Amino acid sequence: IDNDKSIYIADCLNNRIVKWELNSNEGQIIAGENGKENQNNQLDGPSDIISDKKNNSFIISEFFNQRVIRYFYKNQTNQQITNRNTYPSGLAIDENGFIYIADIYNHEVRRWKQGDEIGELVAGGNGQGNHLNQLNTPTFMFIDEDHSLYISDRYNHRVMKWKKDAKKGIIVAGGNRQGNRLNQLSDPEGVIVDHLGQIYVADSYNHRVMRWCEGEEEGEVVVGGNGEGNQSNQLFNPMGLSFDSKENLYVADSWNNRIQKFEIVL
Repeated sequence: IDNDKSIYIADCLNNRIVKWELNSNEGQIIAGENGKENQNNQLDGPSDIISDKKNNSFIISEFFNQRVIRYFYKNQTNQQITNRNTYPSGLAIDENGFIYIADIYNHEVRRWKQGDEIGELVAGGNGQGNHLNQLNTPTFMFIDEDHSLYISDRYNHRVMKWKKDAKKGIIVAGGNRQGNRLNQLSDPEGVIVDHLGQIYVADSYNHRVMRWCEGEEEGEVVVGGNGEGNQSNQLFNPMGLSFDSKENLYVADSWNNRIQKFEIVL
């Protein structure tokens, strides 16, 4: 979501990126929709998009093409960032323009600088597992001002906080096996953190968004939690999360094929 409240959507199964301006009735395709292949003007299953204001571009992860690609706003050219040994899912970017990529099959997160051939390992990378130095299919991420990474560790049903230069992470949400109690998650996806340090998690298979405070044993349901469905108080496999400038919460409600906006009491 940009400062004009335009929403940028990784429309995965349509193999495109769509920009949806505030109060508009339809979106604008800004990348893809030229077939499901690996040419420069094509996308295959885009899963995440982030903005790089420093380089006037946006960055897309493509799992099926095993690449992360940068699109420049002005001239519509693009540049591949990673090699084809990466299985990217979620993305994050810091104030230096370094890009963080969650690799779901290698169970790690790497940081990529301009010109890198191999990114630097910053989380996981110790094989698939549930120890504090391991991940099991990391999906989405958030990076804070201290360069701590918050990682949705999908099949460990937890969110890990990985401080800068740390050798292992800290469980900040879930981690009590898969379930629907307030101390559990089921296949977490999107994760973001507000200005108070509260952690929001798309608890996808529980069809809800949870809020956790670091150090608490339980979270609270802030959106959904009323069973899977398409009513305004329901979600169906939520994925991505984002805030606008007023910290309204936007939820990619994936199996309902919609984006929902919620006003959250902080």
